[in-house]
Amino acid sequence: MANIKNILDKNAAWARRMKEKNPDFFAKLAQQQTPKYLWIGCSDSRVPATQVLDLPPGEVFVHRNIANIVVHSDLNCLSVIQYAVEVLEVEHILVCGHYGCGGIKAVLDGGDHGMIDNWLGHIKNVQRLNSEQLSQLDDDERFDKLCELNVQEQVRNVCHTTVVQNAWKKDANLSVHGCVYGLSDGILRELCTHTAHEPPQLR
Repeated sequence: MANIKNILDKNAAWARRMKEKNPDFFAKLAQQQTPKYLWIGCSDSRVPATQVLDLPPGEVFVHRNIANIVVHSDLNCLSVIQYAVEVLEVEHILVCGHYGCGGIKAVLDGGDHGMIDNWLGHIKNVQRLNSEQLSQLDDDERFDKLCELNVQEQVRNVCHTTVVQNAWKKDANLSVHGCVYGLSDGILRELCTHTAHEPPQLR
């Protein structure tokens, strides 16, 4: 049974290993963070950003929520994007969904899930906008496709934030990518990429 002592012991062992590999690792890490990537991903415990990207601490700025949603009323997410773009000057924003997402499954299953249904309403909008395409697929295909369509919709939302729009007007070196992660094989698949020269269309 997991408990806090186990976690603290694991942390101490990890810190020792990191110091053995690089005695100055934590001293340098504490001075500043200069990541080139902002990861907007799902809260799912099976999709940790730095491990998926095989990058060490300090290389990825991270925001996570249920089903990797980006909406213009979420000041938490928008603040992360603003800090990443304007202060950290990241060069890549990765919106990453994953196959087998519980939020997507809840929308497809229907029914009452309590308070979270207010949040999942954003995915229901994606489902509604793509209902004709989704209706032609079997259940497994529909599940995977809605995971992908949701990523693409959230990429569109990122691109049309005032933060990203203003950065592009200033010729910032900034790209926005949509990716989906396979839980069954560990592979990250790129769905789309947008820059100031190739922005997504509003709809």
